[in-house]
Amino acid sequence: MVSHKLTRLEKIGFGAGDMAVNVVISSMMLIITFFYTDVFGLKPSDMALMFLLVRVLDAVSDPLMGMVTDRYTSRWGRYRPYFLFLSVPFGISVFLTFSTPDVDYNAKLVWAYSTYIFVTLMFTAVTIPYISLIGVMTADPKEKLSANGYRLFFAKVAAFLVTIIVPWMAGADYWEGNIAAGYQTAMGLMAGLAVVMFLFCFFTTTERLEHEVEEKPLKEQISLLFKNDQWLILCSVCVLGTIGYVVRGSVALYYAKYYLGGDAGLQSMFLSTGVGAAILAMVASTWITKRYCKVKLFRFSQMAVGLLSAAMYFLVGPQDVILAFILFFLISFVVDLHAPIFWSAIAEAVDYGESKTGKRVAGLAFGGISFCQKAGMGIAGALVGWLLTYFDYEASTQQTEFTLLGIVLMLTVIPGFFHFLVGWLMGRYKITDDQYQQLSAVVQAKRNAVINERKAKGESIDPTDIPAELK
Repeated sequence: MVSHKLTRLEKIGFGAGDMAVNVVISSMMLIITFFYTDVFGLKPSDMALMFLLVRVLDAVSDPLMGMVTDRYTSRWGRYRPYFLFLSVPFGISVFLTFSTPDVDYNAKLVWAYSTYIFVTLMFTAVTIPYISLIGVMTADPKEKLSANGYRLFFAKVAAFLVTIIVPWMAGADYWEGNIAAGYQTAMGLMAGLAVVMFLFCFFTTTERLEHEVEEKPLKEQISLLFKNDQWLILCSVCVLGTIGYVVRGSVALYYAKYYLGGDAGLQSMFLSTGVGAAILAMVASTWITKRYCKVKLFRFSQMAVGLLSAAMYFLVGPQDVILAFILFFLISFVVDLHAPIFWSAIAEAVDYGESKTGKRVAGLAFGGISFCQKAGMGIAGALVGWLLTYFDYEASTQQTEFTLLGIVLMLTVIPGFFHFLVGWLMGRYKITDDQYQQLSAVVQAKRNAVINERKAKGESIDPTDIPAELK
């Protein structure tokens, strides 16, 4: 196996791509629900339906984009050209999504659907190539791990910028009360940054390896995945965990503004507290898993989120601003302890499936998890809209006690319940570090046996059955 060592500049460039992607992810998880109800002026029920219907597009657009990248290449490579040619349309889609036209409600609804579909398609068109890029930059696992470290750092920088700059800039006195212009300008700035980051990623990265197209029929791959009980557990965990994460993130601005009575500065601080806790959690998770079982950490951290959420519901009143910040920090810290574990667990579940069936399905396994994440986001967005409607939410007015109760529940007990379910499900996940080492040895032995048998018979060897390091 040839080792391709990546330069620091190339790792930074790769990370810059995820920074661009996370301008959208962070705004979708933390900003857009509040924007649509309090700034754009959508009814929560209409917003809920839009989130749910548009997410159905991902069921079609994700695999289609994967097929496009499998089929076409260019002189710049297979994946990088999308950053060059789609970075500007991507930025425009973000800017238009956070623009509020001065038209009647029905026309606004058409605009919201059109721009949300546009940004969703542009997001898919650049994200699918981006997540595939590292596989053709290097085959060295250590270099991939290092590059993904840069990627994680830049992703959190993007989240910090969105949570700090956008609420503060949108609420500045400069706009003289025209908060719609503030959000348009602030997210326009974020969109411009995303364009620059994608172009930087294009010019500083290199595709060195040939992309390998999965040769197994799609029907066979799906059948193999559904025989992989550990992968199915991770799919369920992904949907439930994403629902909890997005529901909490979506109402954080409502909680800071209406329940805590905070201005734009406090709202920005509240959101950034959650992002800062998430960054610290990534570091802490790496340290803890060196000394403690990662599956147990995953399981018990999610259950702990349920308990902390209940504590925040019962202990924090409208005047308890400091306590609210402390508990929100703790919840945000504990909930993200599982993140590095989850994404490594997918690869381990792929190996587990191969140990059971003798056949490996990797691409569709990761793609399926990506779809589960987007499905969770769509369900969560719709759930927030329906709950706001149920609790009689009226934008930019003094909220009733009933409405404030709903906002508090959506920040604490409701997402906490979903995370507790995640912890309960992880009790059925059995690929610990020790068990993974054992199944890896079994998988490698089976691969070697098949290869040796086929070589002895003079048969051709299916490249999808051979690990990359043996080619």
